[in-house]
Amino acid sequence: MVTLEQLCDRLGGELRPAAPGPIGPHALTGVHISELADPTPYLEGGELLLTTGIPLTGGAVGIRDYVGRLAAKGVSALGLGLGAGTDLVDPELVSACAAAGLPLLLVPEAVPFMHVSRGFWQLVGRSEQADLASRLSLQTALARAATRDDAAQAIVSSLAQGLGGWAAYLPADGGTATVWPASAADVVPLLRLESARLNLVGTYSAATFPLNGTDVVEHAIVVGRRTVGFLAVGAGRGLRTADRQLILTSCMLLSLTAQRAQEASRVEAALGGAIAALILAGHVDAARVAAEHSGMPPLGDFARVFALRGDGAALDSPDLGAIVGSLAAGPNSDLLPAGLRDRVSASMLRATAGGVRVLILPEGRAGRATESGGGTLRGDFAAALSAPLPLRAVAAAVGPVAFACRTARAGTIVAVNDTADDRGAAWLEALGRHARGDLTETVRCYLAHRGQWESTARELGIHRNSLRHRIATATELVGADLTDPDTAATLWVALRHRAVSG
Repeated sequence: MVTLEQLCDRLGGELRPAAPGPIGPHALTGVHISELADPTPYLEGGELLLTTGIPLTGGAVGIRDYVGRLAAKGVSALGLGLGAGTDLVDPELVSACAAAGLPLLLVPEAVPFMHVSRGFWQLVGRSEQADLASRLSLQTALARAATRDDAAQAIVSSLAQGLGGWAAYLPADGGTATVWPASAADVVPLLRLESARLNLVGTYSAATFPLNGTDVVEHAIVVGRRTVGFLAVGAGRGLRTADRQLILTSCMLLSLTAQRAQEASRVEAALGGAIAALILAGHVDAARVAAEHSGMPPLGDFARVFALRGDGAALDSPDLGAIVGSLAAGPNSDLLPAGLRDRVSASMLRATAGGVRVLILPEGRAGRATESGGGTLRGDFAAALSAPLPLRAVAAAVGPVAFACRTARAGTIVAVNDTADDRGAAWLEALGRHARGDLTETVRCYLAHRGQWESTARELGIHRNSLRHRIATATELVGADLTDPDTAATLWVALRHRAVSG
């Protein structure tokens, strides 16, 4: 932007005020030459209008009308060329310009108007070069910010400093907002309300709204077809084209940052799932080697087994913290270890076993800090947690913990302190509670005949298809394969113990 003061400084005595005193920082949009009595139809406002004085006719009234038209149009200044029939400045013109707040300048004799116009455009070129350099510098700063580990924080702070205001990034999942400067953090709750009201989720549009006396521009940050967050900016002034380009660049970089984080999370989840599968299969040494070579934290000697049941879509979420936070606030909360929610959120050692989601929580490893509170659960969620176990004992503990999870009351976390096979008694209790009163005997007979369909059906006096249906029902209740030697042995010992003690 070029000001009248800058133009006068550049031209020196070739453009000077008619009256002594400061000129003031009046913005100029151009230099226009006209000898029309009413040049306003050809003006846009903001110009320095140059004339030799030909329109200044009609005495004091004509001069006041002429100046009034220029002021009403928004002309920034009037320049009077001397020497072409106008050697002295009419006091009426000085008075009318002062009354209208229109600066009056003089162009001395023999100074071409084109010289004034050329001076203006030279200043414009210099200003545009400075703006371009500034924009390139800010764009470079944003690009560098996107390569940092704290990319979102760096992008937001670079943008806010470049615009001279504040900026905030709000994750769409309600996670912790990123704000710069920190003093602007009080706007976050209001921004969340506006985001919900404007319903920008799933759109590529932007919205502008007033907030605390400042116009705020908010853009949805989208990865694929999913809205992952919102970028809100309060510049405290009108945004120029260059400012909006910076905001759009920031949106693109935040989108790429979120996409990169999602891809890294998917890779980490796949590696964690593979390592968890090795542990659950009893290959602990192989799991340690895999963790070491994949860059994941080394596996300790002890861990807990955490099982969670509920809505399948929710269990596929990379962050189960909200579910665990709500469950941990329920019954038995005093029996649970501190920081359980954060440890569950941080663990990538996840698998599916026994019809539930199973997580291995290494002991002595802190999770990332999350906001407290769990909110309201939607769905039939329940969980079970083992005591600390040697890592090599995790595979054997999964069955009891998964069973405790499946049979736990909705909304609770069950503490499983003994995983040494009290499963058998619990399985027999589940079989005995079923509407079919013959399931326990059917299972006993099936195990006694080592899974032989023909001999079992013959002893029970039923058809093989009926036997298959009963065993399928028992398998579903127990949540384990009755042909598995460990399951069969556990059930058989429990049956024998009941027979002896009964």
